[in-house]
Amino acid sequence: MEQYILENQNSFNLVHIFECGQCFRWNKQEDKSYVGVIKDAVIRVKEEKNKIIFTGKTNNKDFKTLIRNYFDLDTDYLEYKDKLTKIDNYLKESIEFGNGIRILKQDLWECIISFIISANNNIPRIKKIIEKLSANYGEKIEFEGKTYYTFPSCESLSKATIEDLRMMGLGFRDKRIYNTTKMILNKEIDLEKIRNLNNTNDMRQELLKLDGVGPKVADCILLFSLNRLDVFPIDVWVRRVMNELYIHNENEEKVNKDELQKLAKEKFLGLSGIAQQYLFYWKRELGKGA
Repeated sequence: MEQYILENQNSFNLVHIFECGQCFRWNKQEDKSYVGVIKDAVIRVKEEKNKIIFTGKTNNKDFKTLIRNYFDLDTDYLEYKDKLTKIDNYLKESIEFGNGIRILKQDLWECIISFIISANNNIPRIKKIIEKLSANYGEKIEFEGKTYYTFPSCESLSKATIEDLRMMGLGFRDKRIYNTTKMILNKEIDLEKIRNLNNTNDMRQELLKLDGVGPKVADCILLFSLNRLDVFPIDVWVRRVMNELYIHNENEEKVNKDELQKLAKEKFLGLSGIAQQYLFYWKRELGKGA
């Protein structure tokens, strides 16, 4: 077992990070900690006073580096929050509400498959499907007396037929997962090439070639795996909050996504993705209590 302790972190809240819609493999425990799988590691994250304690079992030689990279701990979120807070009071309020959000750096392959699954889906169902895929095609890991599974590799998932995938509850997404897995396995789309591109739009155009990856899914992958903070994924909550705060169209469904993208680019100082997360989490959580 490995352990890493983070002290006096001013921008790290478990609920804010794991419940803001960016990841699907973390589950809250009775003691309010979260347990999740990162690559070949099962990790428990717990807050105790001014400490964040990471405990895990991994074959990774450097547990600390794994944690610091995944949670992007070398990035100064105070600087981001300072810039965004000065834009307007709406952003200031949303940042105060979700002050502990951090954008994770998730594995690109896992992120692609996860967000194809997320299309027209809800989070509990997405998580259940991913767990089924992992249990059937991932590697087993024992941790604290329980069994967990790694996310399946591209090679392993490529063994699944469309019918196998359908049995996992994927619905219309079965063919999309099947086709995308084959495209990546056969290097029709080279993930390493995508990682090494410098231009966000070039990355997006490559991702859009994958079956099941439309503009919103592509932007989620760009933000939650490739750390492209200039993207602005738009779903129903983001459209709603942007319309209510800035556009004021009587019918929010008529709000054009291009209009939202243009507004975000002009307003959020190259930090559209982070602004999106604060606004999304703020609006969605307040909406739950409405």
